Amino acid sequence: MDFNALIDGLGGHTLDGLTRGSIYALVALGYTMVYGVLRLINFAHSEVFMVGTWTVLGVYTVLGADSESAMPMVIFATLTALVAAALASASVALAVERIAYRPLRKKNAPPLIFLITAIGCSLVLVEIFGHVLKVFFGAPFGRAPVNVPSPIQTHTLLTIGDVRITNVQVFIILGAVLMMVALDLFVNRSRLGRGVRAVAQDPDTAALMGVNQDRVIMLVFILGGAMAGVAGLLFTINFDITKFDIGFIIGIKAFTAAVLGGIGNLRGALVGGLLLGIVEVYASAVFSSNWADVTAFIVLVLVLMFRPTGLLGESLGKARA
Repeated sequence: MDFNALIDGLGGHTLDGLTRGSIYALVALGYTMVYGVLRLINFAHSEVFMVGTWTVLGVYTVLGADSESAMPMVIFATLTALVAAALASASVALAVERIAYRPLRKKNAPPLIFLITAIGCSLVLVEIFGHVLKVFFGAPFGRAPVNVPSPIQTHTLLTIGDVRITNVQVFIILGAVLMMVALDLFVNRSRLGRGVRAVAQDPDTAALMGVNQDRVIMLVFILGGAMAGVAGLLFTINFDITKFDIGFIIGIKAFTAAVLGGIGNLRGALVGGLLLGIVEVYASAVFSSNWADVTAFIVLVLVLMFRPTGLLGESLGKARA
């Protein structure tokens, strides 16, 4: 254990943790929204995130954008990748809901069947995507990570003491926070958002009041998928890689973030994601980078043991504007 390494670089480690945690928080929104409305852990959400990362790579490839691109191309490629990733991930999330979950809802299937179906959907999407990539692109698109050349060049914006704040870190943290604030305002202030909260609180009463439950559920999957797509863009900007099973570990960590903050609570997803990212980076500094994933699982177990409702613990149905 090397606590001196943590103390000496505390500011930099905290900033790195916030950057990583912002990505976890965006993915966690999909878990927390679906659980808040359906009481379902959508394990296929990790593959929704994966689709977003590959969409970003596809957009960069088609546009020919890389680190040598001029600023107008950088802005255009980034915005195009953002929209495309959000749309692609939202479409996959909606397809999963329509094909896998909706028939089960119509048959009033028990929760265990939904859980098994979610795990099955996750595995099916991973294998289908992996085989499709191998057929069209060949062996390099197997289990090895694939480079995603981000057009955004990393440079220092500000230096405070020994802490170097880069443009990529600012972009990721501010982008994630703005997306989550926009989603929170939408759910708590808009007419459609009131429908989401009504179904989350009491679906039968909401139906009697004229709320279309199917439409609300579709909206929840679309919004959660779009957030995962945005997270896919931010992930590729920060780490420059993807692979067909990239969503597995990220999905578990995002689920941990949702549980840590209080699954079913939108603001809890933000808090949980940021805290988990910081804890991971601190653990890597004290022990080694090999402990980053282990730390996330330890946090999940501890939260479930001592505070299963999470830090905030308020459900989506009880959220107030």
